[in-house]
Amino acid sequence: MLIALVPILPFLGAAILPWMARAGRTSCALVAASATSAALALLLAAAPAVYGGAVVQARHEWVPQIGLSFGFFVDGLGFFFASMILAIGLLVIAYARFYLSPKDSITRFYAYLLLFQGAMVGIVLSDNILLLAVFWELTSLSSFLLIGFWRHSAEARQGARMALVVTGGGGLLLLAGLLVLGGIAGSYELTEILGQGERVKASPLYPLALLLILGGAFTKSAQFPFHFWLPHAMAAPTPVSAYLHSATMVKAGVFLLARLWPVLAGTEAWFLAVSSVGLVTMLVGAWIALFKDDLKAILAYSTVSHLGLMVMLLGFGTPSAALVAAFHILNHATFKAALFLSAGIVDHETGTRDVRRLGGLARLMPISAALALVAAASMAGLPFFNGYLSKEMMLEEAARTRYLGQDWLVPALATLGALLSVAYSARLAIKVYLGPARGDYPKPPHDPPAGMWLPVAALVLPVVAIGLLPATFAGPVVERTALAIVGGPLPYHSLAIWHGFTPALFLGIAAILGGFAALASHRALDGARRASPRPDAKRAFDAAVAGAVAACRRTTDALQNDSLPRYLAAISAVVVGVGAFGFYTGAHAPGFREVQPANLPALVSWAVLLAACGAVVLTHRDRLLTLILTSVAGLVVSLAFVQFSAPDLALTQISVEVVFTILLLLALNLLPKETPPEPARLLRRARDGLLAAAAGIGAAGLAFAAMTRDVRSISEYHLAQSKPGGGGTNVVNVTLVDFRGFDTFGEIIVLCVAALAIYALLDGALRGEAARRLASMRQGEEAADAHPLLLVVATRVLLPLALTAGAYIFLRGHNQPGGGFIAGLVVAIALLMQSMASGYEWAARRRRVEAHTMLGLGVLIAGLTGAASFAFGRPFLTSAFGYFHLPVVGEVELASAIAFDLGVFLAVVGTVLLSLSQISRVQGRAERKPVPAGPTDIRLPRREQVAEPAAQGGD
Repeated sequence: MLIALVPILPFLGAAILPWMARAGRTSCALVAASATSAALALLLAAAPAVYGGAVVQARHEWVPQIGLSFGFFVDGLGFFFASMILAIGLLVIAYARFYLSPKDSITRFYAYLLLFQGAMVGIVLSDNILLLAVFWELTSLSSFLLIGFWRHSAEARQGARMALVVTGGGGLLLLAGLLVLGGIAGSYELTEILGQGERVKASPLYPLALLLILGGAFTKSAQFPFHFWLPHAMAAPTPVSAYLHSATMVKAGVFLLARLWPVLAGTEAWFLAVSSVGLVTMLVGAWIALFKDDLKAILAYSTVSHLGLMVMLLGFGTPSAALVAAFHILNHATFKAALFLSAGIVDHETGTRDVRRLGGLARLMPISAALALVAAASMAGLPFFNGYLSKEMMLEEAARTRYLGQDWLVPALATLGALLSVAYSARLAIKVYLGPARGDYPKPPHDPPAGMWLPVAALVLPVVAIGLLPATFAGPVVERTALAIVGGPLPYHSLAIWHGFTPALFLGIAAILGGFAALASHRALDGARRASPRPDAKRAFDAAVAGAVAACRRTTDALQNDSLPRYLAAISAVVVGVGAFGFYTGAHAPGFREVQPANLPALVSWAVLLAACGAVVLTHRDRLLTLILTSVAGLVVSLAFVQFSAPDLALTQISVEVVFTILLLLALNLLPKETPPEPARLLRRARDGLLAAAAGIGAAGLAFAAMTRDVRSISEYHLAQSKPGGGGTNVVNVTLVDFRGFDTFGEIIVLCVAALAIYALLDGALRGEAARRLASMRQGEEAADAHPLLLVVATRVLLPLALTAGAYIFLRGHNQPGGGFIAGLVVAIALLMQSMASGYEWAARRRRVEAHTMLGLGVLIAGLTGAASFAFGRPFLTSAFGYFHLPVVGEVELASAIAFDLGVFLAVVGTVLLSLSQISRVQGRAERKPVPAGPTDIRLPRREQVAEPAAQGGD
């Protein structure tokens, strides 16, 4: 199970960092590095098993009903990518400590970086494809935060939005594709899916799954035509760019193609789709990179080109090409991370990334220049560097590939891509580092502190080591990774500098010579490029987004005109229509249960209910009368619950009605007595009447049909298991806090969110135009006595009685009608009455716990009660009960659900008090003259003091 901590540790580090804002930059870097190092150490501990041929697994059920498990596995491919992500992440963390300005929030940067790192490690180690999709989307969200880290930059904000739209949309395609794939394979576990390649490829749904999955992979890995988002992500800080381009974000799509290679590869559809897109991307990215003047833009488009190379190799569908792809992934990670960090050094020390303003830096920054030139030589594919080896092997695979019946097409285009990579790499090296030094740099260049160039040196070291001794330093890693990709034996291969006089050798020589020739003809090529039509991907994206926004706005304006009656009519019409369709298309049979005769109280209650509802329709302009009539309807519903032996529901309904009425009375006191008159439109009233009649008849018919038939319900299970399973005889309470505790937990969270929404909405009424409008609508002066003596005395007497009743209802709820929700309402009513009688300020000064605190405590206690079951190996919110003998008291039953019920109690009381607090603040703001602060308390003066007037009140 320790392997599950590898993706979790970066998330823990991200959670710790925001609390270290004052700890210093070095301390923050150490925390981030510690989380990454610990994850890397745990991963490396699995290396002996993985390289011995074993697969290390850890799995915990999450939502088994939908096939979602919290499962991870480490094989050669997962180990390779995870170690690359963590190792390069560690170097980026060290580099960022010295690169970022003191003005930048380093805690926020490292928190975002670790969040992104954890999501990437989660992708490459996930054993469940649904879990993989969760981490996949998390990389899109966290990369959005990283790319837009410099919020003040409009370019950074736009780049972040573009990346989120493209990769997030691709993530939706991927999720759909993974669902189809899991349906074909009959499992969502990768370790099971990978062994069913033949079954998947034989399925008629294979083309659909392939298309959707490739859509997700191509958008994430910036393949043509989705390549445009990646260069705009260069607005991020350079450490982010280095991380995104070398080991993480854009490699996620390549990883997915490699991971699903045994399942999806080997068909004509795979070959044509994947290899074609990869080949086009390699050429387009290299061609654009050749003409860019921004150092990071050159590297960004070169990344697009090299990603296309990897995708093309995987698209060939042969084990030998997959091995070469794995080799180039390793090589590209080293030299590309080194080059991006070098670009950051150049920008940091010279003040510019424009290659037209640079040159001759090898004389002024010898250490940085030497490291960058080695990495650039590897990117160009020059001999004795690791990039040369994988480039030569790529050309060998291309020379063996027949495309559309032609043997020459793929090798020719692949050689052209290699040629362009030599040209843009040489241009970068010459324009930035070689040649004479200049005297007009924005800042005087010099080598940076060792903290910035040492990470580059650590990356350049494998560039040289693999280039000179590939079999020693890369052989085992590449072989084990390729074995995991193909899922079977590998063909003969040789990681060596010299393979003899092969076609790849001559193609590579042609690429090198052609690259320098292209560089010599750069001006002519640039002129031809400018003269040719060039579609602007960014402009097309902006136009598409603007068009979508405009279409949505037109649709919204057509459907929504701020008319509540229109919205309600549309909703009611749809409900009635769907119900009518179901009724007329379904089979019908009369019910067999006899209709019971109605007694006189039921008939009277029914008549009162009809009269109240009809009166609401006729007198709805009178707000106070409407409130009273709706309360009558609620009371009748409570009586119906009593009639049908549901005392819990009756208590709840009555308590809710009281709280609802009191809060609405307080709110209505701020508004005019009547609503504005509405235009009498006969047609609209006829429409509303018909809809209301249809809905009422439909609801009555549904109720009649249900009550005249025997319907099997889950309530039978709850009735039978309430005592043996939950330890309580009150089935309603046991269901709420035990059997369906998760629903209740969600409901109290919604309740707290509603309270906070009320608080936020009414906060605007305390100031500005909203406050002035409230003051103008305020009713005239009413009773002169703000705190009636009788009400004050009565509430003082009733408060301890009500609190005692609330405690009694709370404690008896597990076995008798009651519980935390009803008790919370009873206590809230008592506190509401205190505030109404004696004034909110008087009551608030005597309160020891704030309403916000109650809300938080309620959710926290309920959540901790549910999480406590994890300590006993049980699912979330599993409750327990037992019988204990207490002195004097005797045998009593204690259930863990009472703690959960306490959380419900606090959430209910906190919600009511928070609503009361904000309504009272608005009330005080709208008062036209000061209200006496005290109730009717009169402070008795001491002999040496002058008595205060009783009208002023006091404590």
